[in-house]
Order: sequence, then structure tokens, then C-alpha cells
Amino acid sequence: MTETTVHIGGSLWHRLYNWKVFPVSVIVLAIIVIWYAGAVYMNSSRLIDNYERSKTDWTWEQLVEDSWSMERPILPAPDQIVVELNKTVFQKKITSKRSLVYHAWVTLSSTLLGFVFGTVLGVVLAVGIVHVQTLDRSLMPWIIASQTIPILAIAPMIIVVLGHLGLTGLVPKSIISMYLCFFPITIGMVKGLRSPGVLQLDLMKTYSATASETFWKLRIPASIPFLFASLKVAIAISLVGAIVAELPTGAVQGLGARLLAGSYYGQTIQIWSALVVASLLGMMLVWIVSLSETVVLRKMGVQPS
Repeated sequence: MTETTVHIGGSLWHRLYNWKVFPVSVIVLAIIVIWYAGAVYMNSSRLIDNYERSKTDWTWEQLVEDSWSMERPILPAPDQIVVELNKTVFQKKITSKRSLVYHAWVTLSSTLLGFVFGTVLGVVLAVGIVHVQTLDRSLMPWIIASQTIPILAIAPMIIVVLGHLGLTGLVPKSIISMYLCFFPITIGMVKGLRSPGVLQLDLMKTYSATASETFWKLRIPASIPFLFASLKVAIAISLVGAIVAELPTGAVQGLGARLLAGSYYGQTIQIWSALVVASLLGMMLVWIVSLSETVVLRKMGVQPS
């Protein structure tokens, strides 16, 4: 082996490690192995009971194979979920009620609308709290207290009240998403708007800057990193809120509806496939927010670390 070959191999290994491909691959592989082992452990008791009732001779190899191929397992094997995803994502038209793409779009619509509502509400509340001392003392405790109420407890009430007012469909689910995601945005923006130090504020005064100019030219730019950090949390929570909002309504559309249908009929593979799509959707939304953060910070002249 030549020195050049060793150098190329070493640099390739170094790049893979720095890019976190190797560590992430190892973790994913470990999760898959544990998952398969867990499927055997969880499903084997039911299979052994069936073997004994039917007086069937069985081997450990047969037990493992049957554990990974049950029609309604307690814990489905990863390949069963992959087969279900292929069937419901790639082999169905996106307009079909059996397509996970269709249900993901329904959930995504309420997620994005609730995220927009929550962002606007959070920013407005943060600006008011920072600039009005009365709101800081009176409103902030209530904002914090609002998050101590379990969303599963108030979601049915929100659905019923808004339905009585004639608001059904997308709006009630968006309100629940907004309720969950406005909190981190409010807290993050308050922290960001208050992040400029005394010296920076005094410097603006020496320039005879008005309160409005200080707000737009100092406080807002300083709050942008805090805002995007909050948005990453908020977009994920908004997705959770949209799914939770579909549960008490008995919805027939959306990822929450797929979870309900799967639990009603014992279709655990359907439940897990919906959960996988929801997690992938959440990852995509957080990635989009991160990409937007990079673009905005570059426009502001901030060099990426």
C-alpha cells in the first residue's frame, strides 16, 4: 500500500468522522439491532402461547422468523414498517385516503397555519412584555402557567367551543398548534430583545437614536438568533399539536386519524408507519427553519461557524 493510498484513505476516514456520518451510522445500526431484538422479545410470548395451544413443535429460529412477520405484532419489525411505507406512500395516489402523503398534507396544513399564528402571537407578546413593564409583571406569569395545562385536557374543549362558534376543520387544529408553539417563541424573543447590553444601549443614545430606531436597529437584529432557536422548537411542537388536535375530534384525515384508526383495529404496523412519517415530517420542518436561519444570518453579515 503506497503512502498516497494511506493518505487518501486517512483523509476520507477523517472527513466521514468530521461529517458525523460514521457516528450517526453506528447509532442507527445499533437502534435497528435493538429494535429487531425487541420485536422478538415483545412478540414471542403471544407466539409461544399459540404454539402451545395448537400443540405445534417449534424452534428458536422459527420463533424469531414468526416474530418478525406477524400480521398484528405488538412491536413490528423495521422491515414490516418499510413495506407498509412503500405501500402507503409510493404505491398509492397522493389523493387517495389510504395514502400517507395525503394524510401528512392534512396535518401539515394545520401545523403551518398554527405555526404562523403562534409566531405572530409570540412576537407581539414579547414586544409588549419588553416595552411595557405592566405586561411583564402581569402577563408573563400567565403565559408560563398556560403551559402547565395538559393539551389533551383542553383540546376537546377548544374543539367544542370553536365548533359552537361555527369554526370547524383546519382552524380549531391550528389554534391548538398555536397554543403549544407560541410559548417558546415568546420566551426566546423576550430574551433576544433584552440581549443588548448597557454599553450598546448607551451607544445608541449617544447617536440620539429614538426608541423606535433602537428597537429596529439594535434589539431586532440582536434577537434574530434567539428567534430562530425558538422557531426550531416551535415548529416541532406545532406538529405535535396538530396531531393531538386530530385525536379528540375523531378525525378521518391526517396522521392523527391514522393513529386512531390503527389503535381501533389493532393495526400496529399502520400506527408505526404514521409515526415514522410524522417524525420525518418534523425533521423536514426543523431543517427548513435551520436553512432559513442560515440564509437570514448571512444576509445580516453573520459568518457561519
